Amino acid sequence: MNPKNFLAELKRRNVYKVAIAYAVVAWLLMQIATQVFPFFEIPNWGVRLIVLFIVIGFPIALIIAWAFELTPEGLKRTEFADELPKSARSHAWIYVVVIAGVISASLFFLGRYTSSKQSAELPAKSIAVLPFENLSGNTENAYFTDGIQEEILMRLAKITDLKVVSRTSTVRYKSSPGNLREIATQLGVANVLEGSVQRTADRVHVNVQLIKAASDAHLWAEAYDRKLTDIFAVESEIAKTIADTLQAKLTGSEQHAIAAQPTENSEAHQLYLKGRYLWNRRTGENLKKALAYFEQAAEKDPRYALAYAGMADSCFLIPVYGAGTPQEYLPRARAAAQKAVELDDMLAEAHTSLAYVCFFDFERAQSVKEFERAISLNPSYATAHQWYGRGPLSMVGEFDRAIAEEKRALELDPVSPIISAELGTVYTLARRYDEAIAQLRNTVEMNPEFYWGHRFLGWTLELKGATGEAIAEYQKAFELNDDPVVLALLAHAKASIGQQSEARQILGQLTQEAKTRYVSAYAFAVIYLALGEKDQALDCLEKAARDHAGPSINLIKVDPYLDPLHGDPRFEALVSAILSGSVK
Repeated sequence: MNPKNFLAELKRRNVYKVAIAYAVVAWLLMQIATQVFPFFEIPNWGVRLIVLFIVIGFPIALIIAWAFELTPEGLKRTEFADELPKSARSHAWIYVVVIAGVISASLFFLGRYTSSKQSAELPAKSIAVLPFENLSGNTENAYFTDGIQEEILMRLAKITDLKVVSRTSTVRYKSSPGNLREIATQLGVANVLEGSVQRTADRVHVNVQLIKAASDAHLWAEAYDRKLTDIFAVESEIAKTIADTLQAKLTGSEQHAIAAQPTENSEAHQLYLKGRYLWNRRTGENLKKALAYFEQAAEKDPRYALAYAGMADSCFLIPVYGAGTPQEYLPRARAAAQKAVELDDMLAEAHTSLAYVCFFDFERAQSVKEFERAISLNPSYATAHQWYGRGPLSMVGEFDRAIAEEKRALELDPVSPIISAELGTVYTLARRYDEAIAQLRNTVEMNPEFYWGHRFLGWTLELKGATGEAIAEYQKAFELNDDPVVLALLAHAKASIGQQSEARQILGQLTQEAKTRYVSAYAFAVIYLALGEKDQALDCLEKAARDHAGPSINLIKVDPYLDPLHGDPRFEALVSAILSGSVK
């Protein structure tokens, strides 16, 4: 067939027109898929399916256009349609093209507007490292996969020019979720790192991909197959490549920090990862197991600073979770934290650990110094901001600064339940009860099984006067964790509404429990105070101070529960001793 005749025949049979109409309608469908599907949380494979159908449908449409023509009498074969007058032929395709074109353009510009608006709100140099997938075929290797993800995240967090969301906010998400745009918006980041880890014998395979969440575009991907002893080099390469891809500026010290090799002993590293895995899932029992792993890591490599920081973090939290006494664990926490700083003075985690130990030991000035040093070394370390706000700043009533630090921590770790709850707690200490209740209700709505959220919400509701609601929250908290302190809070609430016999029953229960487990003297002080027995309450508070039973006793000056004691000479002397660090 003559090419000119063929092209003329294509035109005569309206194939060109159908191709144009198909292209416009296809563009409309793609705009609907890309702009509307995410609103209804339809996975990305739905968009890909639409595109696949459009591609397959194009040649089919052209074949139909060649063989048939749309007329007012319906679809006719082209040979029969040719016999009809031109006026009888349909011009419906023109309307289809015009209407579809207008809708497509509208959706396109709407999408560009909303996308640019969202991009303006999310900093381009921001990233969340989602949980890596464990491909080792062994759930016992979950600690290793989690550890690699966390260590990459911690290296990235050392880059000041990069906003990095902390681990506790990302841990709730799956390793390869379909709704990346929604997750990125929740976390306040523009980019997401996904990955997988496979460990076999002495080798490790790490696969990572950096994704721009708004468009699902893959900015970079790489697979690493290395010896287990080279894992730190892999982590450093990944962090450096991400920084380069996102055009984050690196100072000389930051380049050194992300390339650091914390230990040359692979076995010590494995033990450290096991300890941190358990520490992140903290209960009294898990903290003790974590401590044992950190100690073993330090034995394998006595110069492993992170292992000593892990030991300190475990030791000062074990009494908080009722798994041991401060007298036993706080000296060990101090020794480990000091050793960590001695080994690596540039390690923010080490200074943070030492800062919190100083807070527990009533050394406020030194605690402030260590926290500020930690934050200067790593401004993106959320835990440093969190403990600084709840600790030495709240201790003396510097609530504006304390709240700012907690908010900064929450910005770095936006869905962390403990940081969210502690922001609410600082609001409570500042007597900003309405803001505290709103914050804590949001915490328990997002994390209904989170013990600290219910405990702190109950405390704030009681102080606000909603005692019935407070009791319900205390009971829910106790169902989640048999912490003696929350029982003391429950007794305080019951005594405040005249149920003194129930309060005394709880007092007797805690007295018996104290014979077999650690119960903070602060818990007894709370109950005695609610029962109107101030001397016994002061006796217990003085014992709590001698025991260094933090963090509650450290906040004695600002604790709303203790307002009835203000003005009492014994109480004021105790407050002065705690704030000056002269407790004996």
